[in-house]
This record gives sequence, C-alpha cells and structure tokens, in this order.
Amino acid sequence: MANILVVDDDRGVREFLQIMLEREGYAVSCAESGKEALTLFKAKNADLILTDLKMPKMDGIDLLKEIKAINPDAAVILLTAHASSDTAVAAMQEGAFDYIEKDFDVEDLKATVRDALRKKGIEAVDVTPKTNGDDPGVLGRMIGKSREMLKVHAMIRKVANTTANVLILGESGTGKELVARAIHENSPRRALPFLTINCGGIPENLLESEFFGYMKGSFTGAYADRPGLLEQAHKGTVFLDEIGDLPQVLQVKLLRAVQEKTFRRIGGSEDIKVDVRIVSATNKDLSESVKKGTFREDLFYRLNVIPIRIPPLRERTEDIPILAQYFLEKYAREFGKEVRKISVYALELLSRYPFPGNIRELENIIERSVALEGGNIILPENLIIAGEESGQAYGAQTSMRAFPADGVDLNEELAETERQWVKAALQKSGGSKTKAAAFLKISRDSLNYRIERLKMD
Repeated sequence: MANILVVDDDRGVREFLQIMLEREGYAVSCAESGKEALTLFKAKNADLILTDLKMPKMDGIDLLKEIKAINPDAAVILLTAHASSDTAVAAMQEGAFDYIEKDFDVEDLKATVRDALRKKGIEAVDVTPKTNGDDPGVLGRMIGKSREMLKVHAMIRKVANTTANVLILGESGTGKELVARAIHENSPRRALPFLTINCGGIPENLLESEFFGYMKGSFTGAYADRPGLLEQAHKGTVFLDEIGDLPQVLQVKLLRAVQEKTFRRIGGSEDIKVDVRIVSATNKDLSESVKKGTFREDLFYRLNVIPIRIPPLRERTEDIPILAQYFLEKYAREFGKEVRKISVYALELLSRYPFPGNIRELENIIERSVALEGGNIILPENLIIAGEESGQAYGAQTSMRAFPADGVDLNEELAETERQWVKAALQKSGGSKTKAAAFLKISRDSLNYRIERLKMD
C-alpha cells in the first residue's frame, strides 16, 4: 500500500483529498503546515507528497526543497489555486513530479497520482469494494449479529443504490457516522467524496462558509475563493451530522440546496449546481423540534425520505461480546499488549451494564482495560465501568448465571475462577507469593504450581 502525505492549510481540502485517496486504496496522512509535514515525512518517508503551494511560513516550494534534501527520490505534486508559468517552472526545476491547479478534475488527479507512484515502481492497488463473504453480521466497519442490527444492515443494502436522502436516528455513541459511511461505500458513489459537516460543532458564523464556500473579498480574511463542502462533494455524499443543531437561519439556505441542488457561495452572484446525496443524522426527536418550531417542517421532510433507526447497545446485548473482542484486538495491537481474551465473567458484567454512552463507551472501557492490563486476559476487577446513576464503580461481583443453552466448559470455568483468585491474591500481597499463598490458605509450592499450570507467568 502506497503512503501519501497531503499538506494543505485548508481543512476542507485536506479532508477531500484524504477521502478521495483512501477510496483508491492508499494510506493517507495529513499535515496543515510545512513544518508538520516535514515531521511526518521524516517519521513515515511517504511515497508521494501532495502539497499546497501557498501556505504561511513555509510554502510548497520551500517544502519541496526540504523534502528533496531528505530524500531526492521523493515524488512531490504541487497544488495551487492560482497557477503561473513562473512558479510552475520553479517547481519543476526543484524536482516536482507535477504542478496542478486546484480546480482539477478528480479523475485527472487520480491518474497523476498513479503515474507518480508507477514511476517509483508502485502499481495501483485494487479498489474493488471489499465484501464480507456470507457474514451478514459485518457491513463495512459495522459489526453486529443481533436481530436489530441485521435489520439495519438490510436497510443499508436496500437504500445504498438509490439517490434518496436518508435520516439516521440514534442516541449518541451508536455509530451513526459508520452507517452513513456504509451507505456511501455500498453505493455507486463509493469512489467519490464522502464529506462530513458537524452542524453542532462549528460556530454559526463559520458554518455557512463550510456549507457553501465564499468568494475572495466577501469578508475580512477571505483572501481567495474557497469552495464549500457541498461543492467539494460533487457526485459524492455529504453527511450532515447532528442536523438537529443546525441554526434556523441556515435551515432556509440548506432547504434550497437540498431541493434544487443549487446554491451560491458567500459573496457570489452565480448559482452553483451540484449532484450530492444527503445523509443526515441526529440524536434528537426532529418531529418534536418541528412541533416546537425550532426545525423547519419542509426541510425535515426533504431529509427524512428514508429513516434508519440505530438501536442503543442496551437493546442489542448479544453484540457486546463480538464488539468487545474487536476493540480488544484493536487496542492490543495499538498498545503492543499480549491481551488476547476477555473472561466470561467480565463479559457477563458488561452484558448487565446499560451503557448510556453506547458503543463509544464500550470502546473506551475496553481501551482503558487493555492499557492497564498486565496479563493476557481481561478480568472483571480490571474493568472500570461508571455506574449509570451513582457514578461509583459498577459492581464486579458475579453470581450464578443461567445455564447456557449450548452447555459450559467446566474445566475452563473453574480455571478462570482459580486464575482470578490467584491474581487477586498476588495484587493484594503486592506480588509476595508467600503472603498470597497465606491469603489463599495454600502452601507457596501449591501457589507456584497453580501459577505455572494456569500460565500466569
């Protein structure tokens, strides 16, 4: 997999290029300045650098020189909003592979990237959409085999090939953005941009320019024309996260863009027509917001063509073991830990917890447990779970469970119980085997035998 470094002080441009290149199968890193880019390049030695020409402090030409000084074979493509023959010649003289204007055709840029990598002996990767075989419980990065999630997966597959707008409903932490990405990645637009606008996370005075872009001189600081995310996502998908927080003044302007696929940049006089699919998400009851007059009814019906409800984790507890194992493997790799398993008692504890923070909270719990775990298995006492109401540690005491339908491995269950008590005794004794053996009312030799048998060293 080729490594590409994208450098631009404009977050929208960085996100667009990252998404577009990742869809092509490349590994992409991003930097917002020349200094940050040099740090990343020294750490990762990227195969190709895509850099903006005009950046504060260190421009693209200076960055090109620094990179070539580190690695003369590095491939660099410069991007500029204002091309000139002088800067193009200067770039090529300094060893740039190419010099491209920012109003590029996406397919042309993809071809230029492939040519630059091919010159380095790196062939294009296969970007055929990856399937999950016959496993209906996995769709993209979504995992879940519960009846509720299988319904969600089925709905995603049904709507992906349409152009209908989708409204994703669900509590915070349920994975609404993953659903939006799955819709995009299973659609004919999969190779084109998927851009996100957080309607509740951007100040109101900046949100309009994020949506629609602006013209040079339209306000203080508008030093150049800038396309908005709707324009950048042409032919792709726009994900409007937390749409319920969109200010009312922008609801009117968004309605026109959704209805007519047309809008104007701030300070612009020409209509810009785009072909984008709108996928929205909210943790609010928008129908109630409509009744209260805080959300436009006409916009609600335009966005809510196909609603998809994501169940909270407490309604799909049978998915907790596979989600927990997925996060365990993810963070074991990230932290370089040998943790391989979650004990059956720890899983039982997790299954009884209501998870007000949903999957995001489960991920945080597992991440924390892996980071703190010193052995190869997560035990109940190593889970730090906040109580739903009291804020105190959620009780780790286990009780006799209902007998499993498929039986139980008694030897494994007994070994697990023994392992927990031995570990607890060692922790209580500060690592002293003599004291731990006394706590367990066994001899030190017996304790050593058990540690060896249970593979606890």
